[in-house]
Amino acid sequence: MCDKRLWFVFLIVIVSTGLFCWRLFNLQIVEGGEWRAQAQGQQRIFTQAQGDRGNIYLNSNGDPVVAATNKKVYHAYISPRRIKEEEKESFASLFADLLDVEKEDVLKRMKKDSAYEVIKRNLSEEEKEVVERTEELYIQEELTRFYPENDFASHVLGFVGGENRGQYGVEQYYEKVLQGKVGMREGLKNPLGTLILNDSIKRGEDLFLTIDYNVQHFVERELEERVEQFDARSGMAIVMNPKTGEVMAMANYPEFDPNKYNKFESSVFKNSAMQSVFEPGSVFKPITMAIALDEDAVNPEDTFLDTGSVQIHGRTIYNYARRSYGEVDMSRILENSINTGIVYVKDRVGNETFLDYLHEFGFFEPTGIDLHGEVYSKNRSFLEGHEVNFATASYGQGINVTAVQLMRAFSALANNGEMVDPYVVQREEYYIPSGEQVISAETASLVTEMMINTIEDGFGSTAKVPGYYIAGKTGTAQIPWSSLGVSRRGYSDKTMQGFIGFAPALDPEFMIYVSLDDPWSRSAEVSAAPLFKEISEFLFEYKRIPPDYAVTD
Repeated sequence: MCDKRLWFVFLIVIVSTGLFCWRLFNLQIVEGGEWRAQAQGQQRIFTQAQGDRGNIYLNSNGDPVVAATNKKVYHAYISPRRIKEEEKESFASLFADLLDVEKEDVLKRMKKDSAYEVIKRNLSEEEKEVVERTEELYIQEELTRFYPENDFASHVLGFVGGENRGQYGVEQYYEKVLQGKVGMREGLKNPLGTLILNDSIKRGEDLFLTIDYNVQHFVERELEERVEQFDARSGMAIVMNPKTGEVMAMANYPEFDPNKYNKFESSVFKNSAMQSVFEPGSVFKPITMAIALDEDAVNPEDTFLDTGSVQIHGRTIYNYARRSYGEVDMSRILENSINTGIVYVKDRVGNETFLDYLHEFGFFEPTGIDLHGEVYSKNRSFLEGHEVNFATASYGQGINVTAVQLMRAFSALANNGEMVDPYVVQREEYYIPSGEQVISAETASLVTEMMINTIEDGFGSTAKVPGYYIAGKTGTAQIPWSSLGVSRRGYSDKTMQGFIGFAPALDPEFMIYVSLDDPWSRSAEVSAAPLFKEISEFLFEYKRIPPDYAVTD
């Protein structure tokens, strides 16, 4: 009897073992592929995400300085659906006190049928700790664009706005370069957490600007002081290497803080250096003189008899302050900024040739500077061909330009007749700018000498820096009523006062253009030229440029 029971138990064990082995064989071999796929599906996770945005750096004596980066910020939020109706009033009071927000706003959000309502953004560390300890308050982490220097170089940088996209400046122009690339991230779940197996998400590229951190700081400070000193509506300044086109500084005042861009009127985002057209005034006269010299229409020794005015088809053109200078040579026309004299010079060239050169100097096309939203004027009214339009254009009235167009055109005067394009993002080390030969090197040299005389003996003397030869020109242009939003022909009594120049004049290392919009002063000699001088003095010292001659008392 006992033996039968043992055999029965043994038989059950054998059968059970056989069934277990068969089931194991079926799972691992017959159905193994299907079960492995299900297991991997539960253990592996796939998420789509976008890589971090690239940083933007400025240059400081060869060292990079972060101008735009990414920063983790924390927001406090609630889930109204999880809060009992009878507790909402008390929680609203508590949260308002803890986070220093309005109780009514918190209560309004609590009454929504929502699982997620932010009640305060950008928490401080202390507030974050409070939220983490408080019932019914939650933390949301977000990566946002951060500008460590606040309003510094804001018009060059731009900002990152809605939908995490760049707006204005290099942020928008280089959006596709800066933005992180969307990809898939594969992870493996295990008891210790998630192990990343494969990540195709790529961070955006970094940008290194030509903007010099120290030069930009100085220019912004001086520009702000001058705008406030002369009660101007706004001001603008550019510093550029005229041999390469590298922009070392570009400043506008007033500025804005890209960290808080939504607190500013959109009009302040406009970069006047390349998003505003204006009539440049007498800073344009060296261009007209260069055209005439290049065509051999005049020589530096030629003379002109100035009577103080000139009649053109019934319209009288006067000199500044209605002065007359008698017999003057070509250099004196620039030194004393004689309107009638420069009209004479243009007439010696002829309107058609004058216009052809203006096209060559790039005044009817964009410069291509790598900042978003560059504008330019087609100058249709000027191109109508009226004689008076050509006359006034010769001294910078009736023709619209941008500041970067002026800088590009004047680079030909400073760079042996070769015009270079301005840019703000560093190029490869082997990059050699290929400019366009607009005028001859001899012409550029002659105009440079005339512009030096303008600083040494003429209206630009307030820009003079002892020990250095500077080539420059003032410009005080009346602002048309139309530019002020007034439906009226002609010009207002408001002025745009500017100064352009390069130094050291015979081997330039920098070019500067500064302008003040409607200052109280009567001319650029008083407002813009001294600002140019301050920036020049800083650059001579900062770049350790030796003087051209010894200064004696």
